[in-house]
Amino acid sequence: MENSHQDKVQKKPIRLIAAACNEMGIGKDGKLPWHLPSEFHYFVDTVTRVSRPGKMNLMVWGRLCWFSNPETMFPMANILHVVLSNTLNTVPDHAHFLCQDFESAIRLAAEPPLADIIETIWIGGGTQVYKDALNHPWCDLVYLTDIMADFDCDVFFPKFDRGLFKLQERFPDVPSGVQEENGVKYKFQVFKKETVAIAMTTGPCRVMQTAADGKWKLLTYIITPASPHPFLPVLFIPLDTQVLSLFVVTPIVHITREP
Repeated sequence: MENSHQDKVQKKPIRLIAAACNEMGIGKDGKLPWHLPSEFHYFVDTVTRVSRPGKMNLMVWGRLCWFSNPETMFPMANILHVVLSNTLNTVPDHAHFLCQDFESAIRLAAEPPLADIIETIWIGGGTQVYKDALNHPWCDLVYLTDIMADFDCDVFFPKFDRGLFKLQERFPDVPSGVQEENGVKYKFQVFKKETVAIAMTTGPCRVMQTAADGKWKLLTYIITPASPHPFLPVLFIPLDTQVLSLFVVTPIVHITREP
């Protein structure tokens, strides 16, 4: 039964999108501290893009972040909205689903009946939801507009590993260069996770790894699925130009060294 359940799961790319000022601030008193209509249009164009008619994206929001959105923002084409909350009892206006936690929202997109129509899972905030997404093995891109100015903020984008997520010089459908609007300069950025999955099934996995002295050593691991991601028996290894080191997001995957 467990294998049958795993077979129905469809991996979906998880992508974060935000705009942050010099100190990584993203909001103040439940609102954006800046007024940049063109940057907002870029946000909408990005999250609503699908490969063909009939496909949809799922957008995940924390409760406070959801209620900070203006009414004029909805509806959004090609988007199903899910709000995360353990206090709400009903689905908020303009939203489509209500989930208690981040993992439940991911399952919503990855399992039937939505799995066949959802293409991308977009993360709209706030801070904790961004953190959960960054730690998920399906997260591959961070769209982070650099607002090149100082603003007074009380909500911040979380720190993330910029050695693991590499800034891309150019990226499809992303304008390059510095933009300016209402006296504020900004630039669109995309960070891509540079990883390779070396094991897609449970069981022994042999890994060639470079040590600090540059010598190769052969390691054997037993990979087993574990809650809260029982359908993800995957070991991820970041690509590094000098050292190939093991990267495991626990407790997503439990790895035990084979004696």
